[in-house]
Amino acid sequence: MIASCDLCGKEKKIVKAKVEGTTLNVCENCAEFGEIIEIPKEVIKEVKQKNKSIMEEEVIEYLSNDYSKKIKQAREKINLKQEELAKRLAIKESLIHKFESGRQEPDLNTARKLENFLKIKLIEKYKEKYEKKTSKGSDSFTIGDIISKK
Repeated sequence: MIASCDLCGKEKKIVKAKVEGTTLNVCENCAEFGEIIEIPKEVIKEVKQKNKSIMEEEVIEYLSNDYSKKIKQAREKINLKQEELAKRLAIKESLIHKFESGRQEPDLNTARKLENFLKIKLIEKYKEKYEKKTSKGSDSFTIGDIISKK
């Protein structure tokens, strides 16, 4: 069967071989690095995929720029002191002070706690779409790039 070798990445006739304890599909040249387990008897169908591109989407969450003002205004709106807010959220009062003064950003989990309790929006989402190209050519990194001949 003609496919990509797991070690060198070249498109050649493939055999199954055990190389350093791992079963791999390798070309006949790379089979010398291990022990041949199986040689395919017939080629059923050859399928080649050339530079296939896939659209992927990544959602990035980040804290809004005016988080400190939003936290302070929402806290004051419900007539809570920093100390009381800290107790209700089970975090230190000094952190509330740092968040409101803008000296420290809350991590996303703490920001979610603040959002739920104060009924405000601190976390913004950004969707990033990009094209992922997959290639089975000589530019791809293979196990053979790591393994050296014994």
